[in-house]
Amino acid sequence: MIEIEITTDFIKLDQFLKFAGIVQTGGQASIIIDDSLVKVNGEISNERGRKLVKGDKVEIQDNNEYIVI
Repeated sequence: MIEIEITTDFIKLDQFLKFAGIVQTGGQASIIIDDSLVKVNGEISNERGRKLVKGDKVEIQDNNEYIVI
């Protein structure tokens, strides 16, 4: 599991994907979110603006897991 540290109270899912280096652009983030390739805390998330807080786990296509710290 890869730890990604944020310094704010929350980060939006699409911003997190860019911040963590998972995607390069917001457009790419939208595509993988819309294609149901992103899980948050074990459930598929289709909300680009979903707020992630410390302790949330993000999984991409059943490959890499990230935790917000």
